Amino acid sequence: MIKILLIDDDTAILRMLSKYLCQEGFAVETATSGEQGFQSFKTGQPDVILLDITLPDEDGFFIAQKIRRIDRDVGIMMVTGKKDVIDRVVGLEMGADDYISKPFHLREILARIKSILRRKGVYDREPSDNSDQRPSRKLVYFADWTVDLVARVLTAPDGNPVSLTSGDFSLLEVFLKNPQRVLSRDKILDIVAARQWEPFDRSVDTRVRRLREKIEKNAKNPEIIKTIRGEGYIFSAAVTLAS
Repeated sequence: MIKILLIDDDTAILRMLSKYLCQEGFAVETATSGEQGFQSFKTGQPDVILLDITLPDEDGFFIAQKIRRIDRDVGIMMVTGKKDVIDRVVGLEMGADDYISKPFHLREILARIKSILRRKGVYDREPSDNSDQRPSRKLVYFADWTVDLVARVLTAPDGNPVSLTSGDFSLLEVFLKNPQRVLSRDKILDIVAARQWEPFDRSVDTRVRRLREKIEKNAKNPEIIKTIRGEGYIFSAAVTLAS
Protein backbone atom coordinates (compact mmCIF):
# COMPACT_ATOMS: atom_id res chain seq x y z
CA MET A 1 0.00 0.00 0.00
CA ILE A 2 1.05 3.56 -0.63
CA LYS A 3 2.06 5.17 2.68
CA ILE A 4 1.08 8.67 3.75
CA LEU A 5 2.61 10.38 6.78
CA LEU A 6 0.63 13.25 8.34
CA ILE A 7 2.55 15.68 10.58
CA ASP A 8 0.31 18.25 12.29
CA ASP A 9 -0.27 19.31 15.88
CA ASP A 10 -4.02 19.69 15.24
CA THR A 11 -5.43 16.30 16.26
CA ALA A 12 -8.84 17.05 14.73
CA ILE A 13 -7.24 17.57 11.31
CA LEU A 14 -5.18 14.40 11.76
CA ARG A 15 -8.29 12.35 12.53
CA MET A 16 -10.19 13.82 9.58
CA LEU A 17 -7.37 13.31 7.07
CA SER A 18 -6.44 9.89 8.40
CA LYS A 19 -10.01 8.60 8.14
CA TYR A 20 -10.49 10.02 4.63
CA LEU A 21 -7.17 8.79 3.21
CA CYS A 22 -7.62 5.32 4.73
CA GLN A 23 -11.00 5.13 3.00
CA GLU A 24 -9.22 6.00 -0.25
CA GLY A 25 -6.94 2.98 0.16
CA PHE A 26 -3.78 4.54 1.64
CA ALA A 27 -1.84 3.38 4.68
CA VAL A 28 -1.70 6.37 7.02
CA GLU A 29 0.57 7.22 9.94
CA THR A 30 0.28 10.39 12.04
CA ALA A 31 2.57 12.52 14.17
CA THR A 32 1.84 15.61 16.30
CA SER A 33 5.34 17.12 16.47
CA GLY A 34 8.31 17.68 14.21
CA GLU A 35 10.59 15.24 16.01
CA GLN A 36 7.94 12.53 16.16
CA GLY A 37 7.22 13.06 12.48
CA PHE A 38 10.90 12.89 11.56
CA GLN A 39 11.32 9.62 13.44
CA SER A 40 8.19 8.21 11.77
CA PHE A 41 9.63 9.20 8.40
CA LYS A 42 12.89 7.34 9.09
CA THR A 43 11.21 4.15 10.29
CA GLY A 44 8.10 4.10 8.13
CA GLN A 45 9.51 5.14 4.75
CA PRO A 46 6.35 6.92 3.51
CA ASP A 47 5.68 7.80 -0.12
CA VAL A 48 4.13 11.20 0.64
CA ILE A 49 4.34 13.47 3.69
CA LEU A 50 1.76 16.13 4.52
CA LEU A 51 3.74 18.51 6.70
CA ASP A 52 2.30 21.42 8.68
CA ILE A 53 4.54 24.48 8.87
CA THR A 54 3.62 25.47 12.43
CA LEU A 55 4.61 22.72 14.86
CA PRO A 56 5.17 22.88 18.63
CA ASP A 57 8.88 21.99 18.57
CA GLU A 58 10.44 22.56 15.13
CA ASP A 59 8.85 24.35 12.20
CA GLY A 60 7.89 22.41 9.10
CA PHE A 61 10.50 24.16 6.96
CA PHE A 62 13.29 22.72 9.11
CA ILE A 63 11.73 19.25 9.10
CA ALA A 64 11.37 19.34 5.30
CA GLN A 65 15.02 20.29 4.99
CA LYS A 66 16.11 17.42 7.27
CA ILE A 67 13.99 14.95 5.31
CA ARG A 68 15.38 16.09 1.97
CA ARG A 69 18.94 15.54 3.18
CA ILE A 70 18.08 11.86 3.61
CA ASP A 71 15.55 11.18 0.85
CA ARG A 72 15.27 13.14 -2.39
CA ASP A 73 12.32 11.09 -3.66
CA VAL A 74 9.68 11.17 -0.95
CA GLY A 75 6.82 13.52 -1.80
CA ILE A 76 6.38 16.49 0.55
CA MET A 77 3.30 18.72 0.68
CA MET A 78 3.46 21.70 3.03
CA VAL A 79 0.17 22.37 4.84
CA THR A 80 -0.42 25.64 6.71
CA GLY A 81 -3.00 28.17 7.77
CA LYS A 82 -0.85 30.96 6.39
CA LYS A 83 -1.41 32.34 2.90
CA ASP A 84 1.73 34.45 2.68
CA VAL A 85 3.50 33.85 -0.65
CA ILE A 86 6.85 33.99 1.20
CA ASP A 87 5.91 30.85 3.14
CA ARG A 88 5.13 29.10 -0.11
CA VAL A 89 8.43 30.12 -1.68
CA VAL A 90 10.43 29.09 1.40
CA GLY A 91 8.64 25.74 1.53
CA LEU A 92 9.44 24.99 -2.09
CA GLU A 93 13.05 26.06 -1.60
CA MET A 94 13.32 23.67 1.34
CA GLY A 95 12.37 20.79 -0.95
CA ALA A 96 8.56 20.64 -0.86
CA ASP A 97 6.79 19.31 -3.96
CA ASP A 98 3.53 21.13 -3.31
CA TYR A 99 1.82 23.54 -0.93
CA ILE A 100 -1.76 23.93 0.30
CA SER A 101 -3.36 26.36 2.73
CA LYS A 102 -5.99 25.67 5.38
CA PRO A 103 -8.89 25.43 5.16
CA PHE A 104 -8.76 22.91 2.34
CA HIS A 105 -11.14 20.49 0.69
CA LEU A 106 -10.42 16.79 1.19
CA ARG A 107 -10.80 16.08 -2.51
CA GLU A 108 -8.17 18.71 -3.28
CA ILE A 109 -5.78 17.05 -0.84
CA LEU A 110 -6.40 13.70 -2.53
CA ALA A 111 -5.88 15.16 -6.01
CA ARG A 112 -2.62 16.80 -4.98
CA ILE A 113 -1.35 13.58 -3.36
CA LYS A 114 -2.10 11.63 -6.54
CA SER A 115 -0.35 14.30 -8.61
CA ILE A 116 2.78 14.02 -6.45
CA LEU A 117 2.69 10.22 -6.70
CA ARG A 118 2.43 10.35 -10.49
CA ARG A 119 5.35 12.78 -10.72
CA LYS A 120 7.40 10.51 -8.45
CA GLY A 121 6.55 7.49 -10.60
CA VAL A 122 4.80 5.58 -7.81
CA TYR A 123 1.87 4.87 -10.12
CA ASP A 124 0.83 6.07 -13.55
CA ARG A 125 -2.85 5.23 -13.65
CA GLU A 126 -5.93 4.99 -11.50
CA PRO A 127 -6.67 1.51 -10.07
CA SER A 128 -9.31 -0.45 -11.98
CA ASP A 129 -11.67 -3.21 -10.92
CA ASN A 130 -11.47 -4.63 -14.45
CA SER A 131 -8.64 -7.16 -14.39
CA ASP A 132 -8.41 -7.04 -18.20
CA GLN A 133 -7.24 -3.41 -17.93
CA ARG A 134 -4.43 -4.12 -15.49
CA PRO A 135 -0.87 -4.06 -16.82
CA SER A 136 0.79 -7.43 -17.33
CA ARG A 137 3.21 -8.61 -14.68
CA LYS A 138 6.94 -8.79 -15.24
CA LEU A 139 8.40 -11.04 -12.58
CA VAL A 140 12.07 -11.32 -11.65
CA TYR A 141 13.50 -13.77 -9.10
CA PHE A 142 16.67 -13.63 -7.01
CA ALA A 143 17.70 -15.59 -3.89
CA ASP A 144 14.08 -16.75 -3.25
CA TRP A 145 12.80 -13.18 -3.57
CA THR A 146 10.25 -12.10 -6.19
CA VAL A 147 10.02 -8.67 -7.83
CA ASP A 148 7.16 -7.45 -10.01
CA LEU A 149 8.76 -4.71 -12.09
CA VAL A 150 5.40 -3.49 -13.45
CA ALA A 151 3.56 -3.26 -10.12
CA ARG A 152 6.86 -2.33 -8.40
CA VAL A 153 6.32 -4.85 -5.62
CA LEU A 154 9.02 -6.77 -3.73
CA THR A 155 7.90 -10.08 -2.18
CA ALA A 156 9.94 -11.85 0.50
CA PRO A 157 10.67 -15.61 0.48
CA ASP A 158 7.85 -16.10 2.99
CA GLY A 159 5.36 -14.59 0.53
CA ASN A 160 4.89 -11.26 2.32
CA PRO A 161 5.30 -7.97 0.44
CA VAL A 162 8.16 -5.75 1.57
CA SER A 163 7.75 -1.98 1.64
CA LEU A 164 10.26 0.08 -0.35
CA THR A 165 10.29 3.75 -1.22
CA SER A 166 10.11 4.53 -4.92
CA GLY A 167 13.77 5.59 -4.86
CA ASP A 168 14.94 2.40 -3.15
CA PHE A 169 12.92 0.28 -5.57
CA SER A 170 14.57 2.10 -8.48
CA LEU A 171 17.96 1.24 -7.03
CA LEU A 172 16.94 -2.43 -6.73
CA GLU A 173 15.79 -2.32 -10.34
CA VAL A 174 19.20 -1.02 -11.41
CA PHE A 175 20.89 -3.97 -9.71
CA LEU A 176 18.40 -6.49 -11.15
CA LYS A 177 19.12 -5.25 -14.66
CA ASN A 178 22.88 -5.38 -14.07
CA PRO A 179 23.49 -8.55 -12.03
CA GLN A 180 27.03 -9.74 -11.28
CA ARG A 181 28.42 -6.54 -12.68
CA VAL A 182 30.37 -3.97 -10.70
CA LEU A 183 28.55 -0.63 -10.68
CA SER A 184 30.30 2.52 -9.55
CA ARG A 185 28.37 5.23 -7.74
CA ASP A 186 28.70 7.41 -10.83
CA LYS A 187 27.24 4.65 -13.02
CA ILE A 188 24.29 4.22 -10.65
CA LEU A 189 23.71 7.97 -10.69
CA ASP A 190 23.82 7.97 -14.50
CA ILE A 191 21.20 5.23 -14.72
CA VAL A 192 18.83 6.92 -12.26
CA ALA A 193 19.46 10.45 -13.55
CA ALA A 194 15.71 11.02 -13.73
CA ARG A 195 15.71 10.95 -9.93
CA GLN A 196 17.77 14.16 -10.00
CA TRP A 197 20.46 12.87 -7.69
CA GLU A 198 23.46 15.17 -7.67
CA PRO A 199 26.86 13.97 -8.93
CA PHE A 200 28.85 12.11 -6.27
CA ASP A 201 25.74 12.10 -4.06
CA ARG A 202 26.50 9.88 -1.06
CA SER A 203 22.79 9.06 -0.85
CA VAL A 204 23.69 6.06 -3.06
CA ASP A 205 25.43 4.55 -0.03
CA THR A 206 22.44 5.38 2.17
CA ARG A 207 20.06 3.70 -0.25
CA VAL A 208 22.27 0.64 -0.57
CA ARG A 209 22.35 0.35 3.21
CA ARG A 210 18.55 0.61 3.42
CA LEU A 211 18.10 -1.94 0.65
CA ARG A 212 20.47 -4.34 2.37
CA GLU A 213 18.44 -4.04 5.55
CA LYS A 214 15.41 -5.21 3.59
CA ILE A 215 16.82 -8.13 1.59
CA GLU A 216 19.97 -9.38 3.35
CA LYS A 217 19.95 -11.99 6.11
CA ASN A 218 22.73 -9.98 7.74
CA ALA A 219 23.01 -6.42 6.45
CA LYS A 220 26.43 -6.00 8.08
CA ASN A 221 27.74 -9.03 6.20
CA PRO A 222 25.86 -8.82 2.88
CA GLU A 223 25.73 -11.72 0.48
CA ILE A 224 23.54 -10.18 -2.23
CA ILE A 225 24.74 -6.59 -2.61
CA LYS A 226 28.48 -6.63 -2.01
CA THR A 227 30.88 -3.71 -1.77
CA ILE A 228 33.88 -3.75 -4.10
CA ARG A 229 36.43 -1.54 -2.40
CA GLY A 230 37.40 1.45 -4.51
CA GLU A 231 34.99 0.50 -7.31
CA GLY A 232 31.37 0.38 -6.14
CA TYR A 233 28.80 -2.36 -5.66
CA ILE A 234 27.94 -5.70 -7.25
CA PHE A 235 24.63 -7.57 -7.14
CA SER A 236 26.03 -11.08 -6.71
CA ALA A 237 22.77 -13.07 -6.68
CA ALA A 238 21.59 -14.82 -9.82
CA VAL A 239 18.64 -13.07 -11.45
CA THR A 240 15.99 -15.04 -13.31
CA LEU A 241 13.12 -13.76 -15.46
CA ALA A 242 9.76 -15.50 -15.28
CA SER A 243 9.01 -17.50 -18.39
